Amino acid sequence: MASKILISDKIESVCPDRLREAGFEVDEKSGLTPQGLEAIIGGYHGLVVRSATSVTAGVLERGAQGNLRIVGRAGAGLDNIDLPAAERLGIKVVNTPGLNANAVAELTVALMIVLARNLWPAMESIKAGRWEKKGLSGHEIAGKTVGLLGIGAVGRLVAAKAGALGLRVLAHDPILDPEAIGAAGAEPVGFDDLFRRSDFVSLHLPKTRETANIVGPRALSLMRPGAFIVNCARGGLVDEEALLAALGEGRLAGAATDVFAKEPPDPSPLMALPNFVAVPHLGASTEEAQLAVAEKVALLLIAHLKDPAGAGTAREK
Repeated sequence: MASKILISDKIESVCPDRLREAGFEVDEKSGLTPQGLEAIIGGYHGLVVRSATSVTAGVLERGAQGNLRIVGRAGAGLDNIDLPAAERLGIKVVNTPGLNANAVAELTVALMIVLARNLWPAMESIKAGRWEKKGLSGHEIAGKTVGLLGIGAVGRLVAAKAGALGLRVLAHDPILDPEAIGAAGAEPVGFDDLFRRSDFVSLHLPKTRETANIVGPRALSLMRPGAFIVNCARGGLVDEEALLAALGEGRLAGAATDVFAKEPPDPSPLMALPNFVAVPHLGASTEEAQLAVAEKVALLLIAHLKDPAGAGTAREK
């Protein structure tokens, strides 16, 4: 009997196509609640998700009682999957780090320019019929300093792009040694120095228990007046209340985020601030990135279900 795969988030057609070509039965059911997913997951050998599906311990336990052997995340972040529960239950978890890294890196640099050049209020102003050229003068990013908090796949690409644009690049990574950071094109610095010396702080960390709200009141207080912060990594890395205070009091020049602690976010006074730029988790939303992660996650599931002993595992870096 053919293995059955459930795809519970919308994904490029190359993913179900590859799975069906490999002989699997594939069901595509997006928008399931955790309870709805629990009710059916035991009938599937594999589960493919993106960021919308919450793969809770309850889902995994029901899956383990049935046929579930692998969960594949089409993307890098794994914070929507209960990894300790998966490990305890013997369910393999794979993801596709790096394949959307360039898309996220490009958005990061774009948001830095949007902030520095006051493009967000400028666009809103001219659409409202105003011509405020003099009041919206900005800054060039060449010659400025960007500090990367984390320098994995995305951070390395941001370092290269920032360097090509004439920025000095600092980096702090709790995992990498100074030599590895230097080899990635950045000057290794301590956590506090990164915030003190940077004109832009850009986040490139996974969301873990240790990194939750890592950018809080203390870190923000270290930033120089006129500095900016950009988060295209994970919601929950930045304390949104502390960010609101820093922006509202003028201690930061601006902030841009692609991610929120809760998505979609609840109404927030942040949205009313002219120096706060927000986009709806678009980091990996390019045609190139979506095709790449969709195909890769299918190949990972095929490898594991066809040959569990020989299949490789991808995990976020």
